[in-house]
Amino acid sequence: MTKRNKIIYWIATLWLALGMTATGIVQLMQSKDETLRMSHLGYPIYLLTLLAIWKLLGVIAVLIPKFPLLKEWAYAGFFFAMSGALFSHFASGDSAKDFFGPALLIVLTVISWYFRPAERKLINA
Repeated sequence: MTKRNKIIYWIATLWLALGMTATGIVQLMQSKDETLRMSHLGYPIYLLTLLAIWKLLGVIAVLIPKFPLLKEWAYAGFFFAMSGALFSHFASGDSAKDFFGPALLIVLTVISWYFRPAERKLINA
């Protein structure tokens, strides 16, 4: 792995981890704004706790060494959760600003996944 690719990986991964941790904590706290947003999208409030726990566990899985299969699941989970958020905002008729967070996290997920080091991949190629 080149130094450039390693830098790209760690910048994307740390920003991804920060974004998922921050949103996970906010969802776990179930603030009034977050519960209103979830209701607006048509989801039950208890889904906030489930999403928060999955995000926090996913961050741990992506950051710890080894466990490549677990990392694949975490990246897939991040991608599915954020693409679901994008679709939910679209289906609810939300404005473009509501798409920014999930879209950014999808981009960071893909970049982190693509540039991950060989020892963090399921099959070392």
